[in-house]
Amino acid sequence: MKKVFRSSKVLLPEQAEPQSTAIVTDGDRIVSVGEDQGPDTGEIVDFGDQILAPGIIDLAVFAIDKPAFHFGGITRAALMPDQSPVLDLPAMVKHSATEGKPDLWLHPIAAGTKSLEGKELAEIALMKEAGARAVATGRKWISDSGIMLKLLKYCASLDMPVIVHSEDQGLAGDAVATDGETATRLGLASAPASAEALSIARDIALLRECGARLHFRQVTTANGLELIRAAKKEGLPVTCGITPAHLFLSDIAVSDFRTFARLSPPLRAEEDRQACLEAVADGTIDVISSGHDPRGPEDKRLPFAESSPGMAGAETLLALSLSLVRDERISLNRLFELLSTNPGRILGVSAGSIAEGQDADFISVDVDAAWQVDNRKMAAAAGNTPFDKLPVQGRVRAMYKGGSAL
Repeated sequence: MKKVFRSSKVLLPEQAEPQSTAIVTDGDRIVSVGEDQGPDTGEIVDFGDQILAPGIIDLAVFAIDKPAFHFGGITRAALMPDQSPVLDLPAMVKHSATEGKPDLWLHPIAAGTKSLEGKELAEIALMKEAGARAVATGRKWISDSGIMLKLLKYCASLDMPVIVHSEDQGLAGDAVATDGETATRLGLASAPASAEALSIARDIALLRECGARLHFRQVTTANGLELIRAAKKEGLPVTCGITPAHLFLSDIAVSDFRTFARLSPPLRAEEDRQACLEAVADGTIDVISSGHDPRGPEDKRLPFAESSPGMAGAETLLALSLSLVRDERISLNRLFELLSTNPGRILGVSAGSIAEGQDADFISVDVDAAWQVDNRKMAAAAGNTPFDKLPVQGRVRAMYKGGSAL
């Protein structure tokens, strides 16, 4: 059945500003944009002057958390292989690919090595047939350069992107913070921020040997971002992402041993945070994702060094990211390139933008709606957020997956 979705503020690809237009869907696909065929077409949904945007595609989450995803306007999520058991077999990938449908599509990311140990390549071709959209190193960096080169070559032959964690374990070791005044004052085991740049430099060097598509899941330091800029100027197929936590928090947030701010990679110095904001504005950063990894009291109500890294990020992803628009660092259209279009392109799915032939995944957003983050009231499996009690703006008012209201 055909439907017509109308709004005076539709976010369309390659448009600088929201457009007043209509979207016609047939089943779960968009069949035309801009042609308002009127009541004879079928059901009409009018959003007035609310923003109509593509559904968010959250690239690289660590937990399936449907209530949190729905609250945050996430219609698709790419699931990292760091599960129990690890997603290193076709059967587990196939099961994950079907979980959550029809109102949430999960795209499992295959483990690059067996058990994510970085020693032996997994059966990546079979996992691709089972539904894997990408390959990842998980929360770890593959220190063996020979294994990493084999992985890149294998994935290049399969045309699968490789998602990497960038942190040289030889330097990072058991560190829980970044070298600096805060770590020293608190007496926390720390590692230099250069652990990130070293790992990025190694992986870019290997990339030149094989031409695979490489996505750096989180780049959080000024030196790391300079390496990404240089690689892009060179024409290498690299992309990179970041989370709102590393955009809006510095290592000062771990003061008083706040375990909700214990993340991986750890929060950085203010200079690095400012460099990340500049990288979003100049196009160096391609993706903003939530890094959703809810942790309960058994993981967080511990001494800082013994607590587990991770935060519940799905519910706050959109509202926090909208701060970039209000601060005039980027446009609203550019924001949804970061949240939807670019993640969809990396995964190779027909979603992430409002265009003919794409899946009819939309969200209606009230960008001025004010609310307060409260870890006691979050929809996530666990409300561990370092943004607790922060006033924010931006709420999802309606959500459509495949043209159907959720």
